[in-house]
Amino acid sequence: MTVHFVGAGPGAADLITLRAAALVGAADVVLYPGTYLDAAVLSHARDGARLVDTQHLDLDTMVAEMVAATRDGLDVVRLTSGDPSLYSAVAEQSRRLDAAGVEWDVTPGVPAYAAAAALAGRELTVPLVAQSVVLTRTQARSTAMPEGESLAAYAATGATLVLHLAITRTRELMAEVEGHYGSDCPVVVVHRASQPDELLLRGTIGDIADRVEEAGLRQAAVILVGRALARDGGESYLYDAARERTTS
Repeated sequence: MTVHFVGAGPGAADLITLRAAALVGAADVVLYPGTYLDAAVLSHARDGARLVDTQHLDLDTMVAEMVAATRDGLDVVRLTSGDPSLYSAVAEQSRRLDAAGVEWDVTPGVPAYAAAAALAGRELTVPLVAQSVVLTRTQARSTAMPEGESLAAYAATGATLVLHLAITRTRELMAEVEGHYGSDCPVVVVHRASQPDELLLRGTIGDIADRVEEAGLRQAAVILVGRALARDGGESYLYDAARERTTS
């Protein structure tokens, strides 16, 4: 039997992919991150499926659940918030499954930053303003950042920044990037994008920390920083009327 790592998207039940819904609906066991996932996503599971909330489980316990289920002839879905390619712990889980001889695969999902940008109504790459996006997090109580990966270095590029797992350090982080973007640079914070209690905060590097503190945000939020978040900007050469086009 197979363990399917499935991106559950940002949380809304109707923002998982058709493949994801089918896999969840066919699974005998569904492991899910209760902290970040709206319960409505689990409505795709069939009656009788065993649902396991992993928010209080350590890595070895989670993997033991998956291995035991597959050895009992059961199909398993391991839901991850957003997309499995980002901050999902799929790498270490899959290594353990390999060691146990368990087959696994991955189904992508809508990442949280994409849902945040959609709620804000902003494109993260705007011609002549920003053509790169940096997806990163910051070091706090979590795993240390690799040497050379610093927020200051990324900010120096002028790219649009997407900060995950960083909401409790908003003031400190804005001070770190202000010299590269300016205090008036737009910032968007989105809490639980696509879910019933979603919250959108707009501000600047200079004032967004106050807004975050006033809202009492402590987790499940994405911070977007960059000039691309403003309403003005350049226009794409791809759609320029002066661009030569061929009919073939």
